Parts: sequence; structure tokens; C-alpha cells
Amino acid sequence: MKKLSIIIGSLGALIFIHSCNTDFLNTTPQNAISSSATWADGSLSTAFVLNVYSYLGYGGFEEQALADYTDEAMFTHAGRNINTFTEGNEEPGALAWMSGTYYWDNMYTAIREANVALENLPNATFSDASLKDQLLGESHFLRAYYYQQLLRFYGGVPIIDHSYGLNEDYTIARNTYEECVNFIVSDLDQAATLLDGKTTVDGRASKISAMALKSRVLLYAASDLHDATKAKANSSLLASYSNIEFLCYTSGDQATRWQAAKDAAKAVIDAAQGYKLDLTEPASTDEGKMNYISIAMGGKSGAPGVDAAASVELLFQRTSTTLYTQEDNWPLGGIHYGINNGPNGYHNWAGNTPIQQLVDDYEMMDGSKFDWNNTEEKAHPYTNRDPRFYGTVMYDGADWKPRPSDVSGRDPVNQIQTGYYTDGAGGFINGIDTRESPVENWNGSRTHYYTRKFIDPNPALPDNQSNGQVIPWPFIRYTEMVLNYAEACIELGQEDEARTWLNKIRFRAGMPAITDAGTTLRDRYRNERRVELVYEEHRYHDARRWMIPATTVGRGVKAINVKATLKPGKSILVPYKHDETVYDYTYTVYDNTENETRVWKDKMYFRPISRDEMSKNDKLIQNPGYQQ
Repeated sequence: MKKLSIIIGSLGALIFIHSCNTDFLNTTPQNAISSSATWADGSLSTAFVLNVYSYLGYGGFEEQALADYTDEAMFTHAGRNINTFTEGNEEPGALAWMSGTYYWDNMYTAIREANVALENLPNATFSDASLKDQLLGESHFLRAYYYQQLLRFYGGVPIIDHSYGLNEDYTIARNTYEECVNFIVSDLDQAATLLDGKTTVDGRASKISAMALKSRVLLYAASDLHDATKAKANSSLLASYSNIEFLCYTSGDQATRWQAAKDAAKAVIDAAQGYKLDLTEPASTDEGKMNYISIAMGGKSGAPGVDAAASVELLFQRTSTTLYTQEDNWPLGGIHYGINNGPNGYHNWAGNTPIQQLVDDYEMMDGSKFDWNNTEEKAHPYTNRDPRFYGTVMYDGADWKPRPSDVSGRDPVNQIQTGYYTDGAGGFINGIDTRESPVENWNGSRTHYYTRKFIDPNPALPDNQSNGQVIPWPFIRYTEMVLNYAEACIELGQEDEARTWLNKIRFRAGMPAITDAGTTLRDRYRNERRVELVYEEHRYHDARRWMIPATTVGRGVKAINVKATLKPGKSILVPYKHDETVYDYTYTVYDNTENETRVWKDKMYFRPISRDEMSKNDKLIQNPGYQQ
């Protein structure tokens, strides 16, 4: 009998099942808890469900980021199996890097544990009925969350709604895309009902988070990639796939699906509250920047200007807590996102660095597109840009936190140095945040940018290898719901309503109102979603469901070369600092193919099911473009 490893998951030390009546075997083990004891005790039942949350991992705070598979970022360090994907070489027997938060086997292990909870909680004998409903609601939510992870990476997958016994046949066919959507939505509706009125706890599911996840699932379901007619029209590979029902709706009306997506998003908008979305005119540039930083911090940082009220944005978060995720053992605890991604001149590792295409897509402050053919903009590419740019990207000359003590003498003004500066004698000094840095020369950015978003800007928190920050990861936030609503309105021809809500987001960011219509409005919306949700694991999916990835990841990686030469009559500054009264700066964009040469192939719309899973289950059918 063939068996699917996706079904087999350990319940850990939480459950020990007795199977015979021999006296010595009935002795209660000291390192385990019986199944009956677990479901007879509210605390133990809670512990079981909290363990199901652990499969969320660190969210997007892992060392590699999904942004590296998009036109947001490039992963600095070679040999991490990123290029297997971006160069189109992934196959079932040669998988590219993937996070545990969407890995097939991992998600099905999580689903199995959710199924165990859903089977046992209705008959649990502890007396707290409200707690029982809450745990049931959370289990429905978690099963739905893990299924939507599988669905958006692989298309339709086998729906398993119960835990399998040891002697059952584990082979099972894929369900259709539509069946998966319906199953997930049903779980989320049940979760919302069961969680209604329950106390909201950071990091745990609530009625609102269930409603919000439903909004996302229905938005994806309405998109072109999942409409068989449009998917086939836009891709010859998909048109030739004989099991398109795994990837798309093959019947029904796309407009009806867009209406469902609109209604689901509006329900969340009306039931929850966003952060500073009631402005009637644009915030100031400084306020817009701090609004965005406050949201990225989840309101958690103690840095000056970070507003704790921004935590209202988080509808479902991965929070730094011992409730369900074991933290690492770094000196300050928490997540080492800043170390993974910050500048090497701070002894950080420059992991997921912004690429030039992202930088170029930030508008000018007046709402116009940045243009390298504009002489003034080319000479000052980081001036007068969308305030969200300054909360997201570190660029040459940007202010940052105090340097570590062994570097502060080289940079007493705390500015990012990713350029090359004249030494006054015909040569150039390497910036201390370049790959040729005199501080560390192995871990500098290859794009000459660094990530600022999600790195705690508190100057009292050292930005070096002892830094473990406690910023929450936004699995779902309120502004995503507003964007979902605006997108559905655009697709339904309700452009006034879409503009109204887009302008609320733009005003908070300090950007002017838009007046676009038609295709221009759709393009503007897509760019707005791009810059607002950057690095939040949306761009990968958005580009695919819009069927535009040939113009996103397919654009390759562009980087910037910054050089500073002396103005006539000036002398070099020692130590160096960015000063446009002393230096003339030039900015040259170039293609970077050091680690990867990106391409787009239509098979990359969906990930391959691994060879191991295919060999264990002969009922599985592979995704298009991959070896069976």
C-alpha cells in the first residue's frame, strides 16, 4: 500500500494513546499525556491547539524571503537555491528554496493536527463551553490558513478533513480549485461564528482574522489566473493542460466572483478599524514616513515617532511570544530580521536587498512617475519621493542608527555608505556598506540598497549581531482589506469608490489624491498595492494572479552604482560623509547577474509537487510544465 507522507505527522509529546489493557502498559508515562486527559482539560486542549500555530514559523522573517522571487529583492548570498527558481530550473526532483510556511509536507502535517483538534474538541469533557468554541474556531481558522497556503502555491490540492488511522489507504486525488476555495471559505465562516465575541489575543485567530482571510481567498479566486478562459488565453502552457480544473474555475461568472470578493472585503472594513485612514488631505512628508514605519513596526518599537496605535492594522500577526512558537536563543531574544538584512557596515548580513526596479516604482511626491530621463531626477534620485520609500529602503546617504563602536570613527554621522567616493588622488574610497567595505567585505549588498522596513529603528537597540527584535509579522493587516476592496471595485467598474479608498491610503502616506480611470487606474492601483505591501509576501502572488510576472521577475535584477567626485575647489571630507555641496554624485543603473539570471517560464505560475509526494501517491497529477 502506498502512503502519503503528507498525512503522517507526529502529535509530539501532547498525546499518548493506550491500546491494550495489560496492567503494566496502563501505567501513565511520565513524559506524555494521554489523549483522554488532553481533551478533558481546558489548559491541555489549549496547549494542543497552540501547537498547531507553530507551523506558521517565523512568517516572513526567515533568512530568505519570498521577496527574492519577485521584483522586490535579490538574495545576497549564493548557494541558497534561490536561482533554481528564478532561472526557471525547478523540477519535482530538484526543488528550489521554499519556506516551511508553504512547504507541502509541512502544511499537511499542520492540517492533520488541526483535524485531530476538530475531531476531539466537540466531545471534549472539560466544562468551559466558551473555551471549547474558541479552540474549535481557531482550529477551523488554522486548517483554512494552511490550505490557502497550499492553494495559492500549488493550485487545487487533496482535501483531507479528518485524521487518518494507521491502516488506511492514504492515496488521494487532488480536488479542484473551486472545491478547495469552497472548503476554505466554509472553514472560515465556521471560525468566524465560533470566535464571535471571544477575547482577541495577539497572535491568535479572531472573528476578524477569519473574515479577513476569507477576503483574501475570494480575491484570488476572482483573479484572471483562476478563470479558465482568461488563463488559457494568456498562457499556451495553461491552455494545453488537461486538468485546468485544478488551477481555475471552469464554470460560473467571474463578475460574480469579483462581487463576492468585494463583499467579503467590505465586511472586514466595516467590522474593524484601520490606522489613520480618515484623513481628508495628505499628511506631511515626515508624518507620512512615520505613519508607514509605525505600521511596519506594528506599533511595538520604542523608537521616537513610532505610534503604538498602529497596532490596530494587525488583523492576524506572528507575534514574539512563548505561547506557541519557541524563540531563538540570541542574547536579546526575538527575531534577528535586522541582522539578516541590515548593512554590513553594522556587522549585519545584507540578506534580502531591494532591487532598482522597486526603487524606480516609488512615485515622486507630486504623484508623477520617477523618470531616469528627467535630468533633475537622475541627478537626485532619492529626493522628493513617496514617503513610504524612506520607510522601506536604505540608500546611499540615508540616515540610520548609530554605528557599532568599532565602526563609529569611520562614520560619526550615521549615514548609509553604498557608494564609492573620490580619495582626491585619482582613486576611490569604498563605502563602508559596500561589498568592498573595510569593515566586512563578504556580506555587503549586491544592489547597493538595504532593507529598512521591519528593522526596528530604535537607536537604543543596537543594530549588530546581538540584536534580536520583537517586531510582529503581519500575516494579514487592515490595509490589505482596503486594497482588496478597491481592486474588486475597479474590476466591477465602480471606479469612484475605488479612488475614494485608494486616496485614504495615499493621504496617510503623505501622497496626493489620484484621479485616474480605466486601465490607468488599474495600473495605478497595482503599483499602490506594490509599494504599500512591499516585503509582506504579496507581490509573488499578485503578479501571478494578474498574469504579469513576465514583466516583474522576468525583468531580471537591476542595481545602482553610486560615485562621488569632488566639486571644483573642494577638498575631500575625512571621515567621509554625504554632502552635495562638496561632491558631485552620479548614479548608474546596471544589470546584476552575479547570483542569478532571471527568466520567466509559465510553469512558474505554480510550484511543482515534489517527486517524493508523487511517488507516494499515484493519484496525484503534476502541475503543468513539470515532469510527472
